[in-house]
Amino acid sequence: MPTTALRVEVGWRSGPGVPDADASALLLAGGKVRSDSDFVFYNQPSHSSGAVRHEGKRDAGGRTTDTLLVDLTRVEPGIETVILAASSDGGAFGRVPDLYIEVKDAASGTPAARFDSAGATTETAFVLGEFYRRQGAWKFRAVGQGYSSGLEGLATDYGITVDEPQHAAPPAPVPPVAPPVTAPPPPAAPPAAPPPPAAPVRLTKVTLTKAAPSVSLTKQGATSGALHVNLNWQVRKQFSGWAAKLGRPVAMHADLDLDLCALFELTDGRKGVVQALGNAFGSLHQPPFIHLDGDDRTGAVSTGENLTVNLDHKHHFRRILVFVTIYEGARSFADLHATVTLQPQHGAAIDFSLDECTVPSTVCALALITNTGGGELVVQREARYLVPERGVSPQRTVDHVYGWGMNWTPGRK
Repeated sequence: MPTTALRVEVGWRSGPGVPDADASALLLAGGKVRSDSDFVFYNQPSHSSGAVRHEGKRDAGGRTTDTLLVDLTRVEPGIETVILAASSDGGAFGRVPDLYIEVKDAASGTPAARFDSAGATTETAFVLGEFYRRQGAWKFRAVGQGYSSGLEGLATDYGITVDEPQHAAPPAPVPPVAPPVTAPPPPAAPPAAPPPPAAPVRLTKVTLTKAAPSVSLTKQGATSGALHVNLNWQVRKQFSGWAAKLGRPVAMHADLDLDLCALFELTDGRKGVVQALGNAFGSLHQPPFIHLDGDDRTGAVSTGENLTVNLDHKHHFRRILVFVTIYEGARSFADLHATVTLQPQHGAAIDFSLDECTVPSTVCALALITNTGGGELVVQREARYLVPERGVSPQRTVDHVYGWGMNWTPGRK
């Protein structure tokens, strides 16, 4: 394997009745993980070393891909193997056509290795391949080992502790009545409390679709801590016609800059926006309790755009609208393939992909988070492309559609 950053793509042909699939990675020492943190998947998308990161799904041309970014130079010395796996959701891999894994140079897109997996039947998880150390270098091996026990069985096989569903405990037996004693025995020293066990890995997740567009954060267990909102995108290269005729193909969207933003309305009536424009990055520990981490211009190559909501102050929220605008580099969202992931600190990850854009849109409403009363927060998938009128900003457009009623002035970043 080359020593550059690598993009590991698990892909398949999508269509009606085809189950969804998810890519994952396990970092092994002596054939097992050292701890549950060595498992990288949709609910735990980054390894602490920065060596492996789950980037998310893309849909294009009748195919779906789920991607991992692997930097072998950052793998810790004690790690000997990086397992590359896939698990199916909603059916067995026998119903997933054209399953493959491909390793590419992350910067150039040049393929380094590919394995097409065929002959699956009842398997619901696969180890498709692995990176392993050999004489100081990293190599790739195609594996194709199937599991009928799903991601849970695969993960458990490599030493991961998986969160089990909670069942009601049987009633405790009534203790017998002890006979009276004349003198109590001297109190014994209490035993030392054992250290609390590490929280097991949660494999549940939620994918929002047109048919099932909403979910309660509260019912998913996301009642406190940080809610991370991530936007990743991928640009399908295009070439300008006049340059191609002159023999000089020029890729469009070279300087594409998307901005993740959030309109907020608090229960005390305050309203505002969190965005890079005007350096309105917000604050996590004081109103609006929403913070934009930074301004990314790459989307798929780095960590994309990230927004954090402090759910410890959820009682202050009336509604939050997460949206994205094109700051520069493109005239619309056409040919941009984006994935939105909401990762609560507690509870299942929530993700969805944006539909193909067919209108000249420069602003897209992504998700609406609403306080329905009693502290329950509901996430509604919007995925709604909006077309601003001439001379009207994207922010003013989304404000008008969702009735925020704010006054806007020009800004820059």
